Amino acid sequence: MSTRIKRSPEYLKDYHCILNVSHTSSRVKYPLNYVLSYNKLSPFYKSFVMSLSSHVESNTYSEAVKHDCWRKAIQCEISVLESNQTWETALLPKDKVAICCKWVFKIKYKVDGIVERYKARLAAKGYTQIEGIDYLDTFSPVVKMTTIRLLLSLASIYNWELKQLDIKNAFLHGDLKEDVYMVAPLGLTSIPPGKVCKLKKALYGL
Repeated sequence: MSTRIKRSPEYLKDYHCILNVSHTSSRVKYPLNYVLSYNKLSPFYKSFVMSLSSHVESNTYSEAVKHDCWRKAIQCEISVLESNQTWETALLPKDKVAICCKWVFKIKYKVDGIVERYKARLAAKGYTQIEGIDYLDTFSPVVKMTTIRLLLSLASIYNWELKQLDIKNAFLHGDLKEDVYMVAPLGLTSIPPGKVCKLKKALYGL
């Protein structure tokens, strides 16, 4: 049996999974365990915090398609976009330039740290759009915080019952007036080669 002393790699000293003082190198002037400690956390909450790093979000489509959970998330998003009639197949006009798109992946957690679902979102690279050609104006369809505060204040005064709901892909229900063409996203097999997506409704990133 080897008598060599085993030590954790130095590159792990800044990760929250290595917070034990015995694993910290003496060359580190301000080790992480001096400012961050999980000793006072309850076992339940400690397991929740640690579980957030046990799952990795993919950064690219090529990484995501290697895992079944992300492939299902991609197909689910494509199904929603197609059922919502977000685009239609078209040939790209000579005077138009098709914008590109990108898959964005996010893991949604429950309050106890358990994975609720894997979310894949298709975002258009709207920064390549040209004002006056691809769009006329910009706006953010988000409610103001002053409106929310007013509503909560009225509910508190009159003892109203409040309910919360989540409309899936709510942003994608806005109709586009401009002619915007987008390159077919990776994973979409229903569009023939040489054709692009003519967007009929809003898409994240436009």
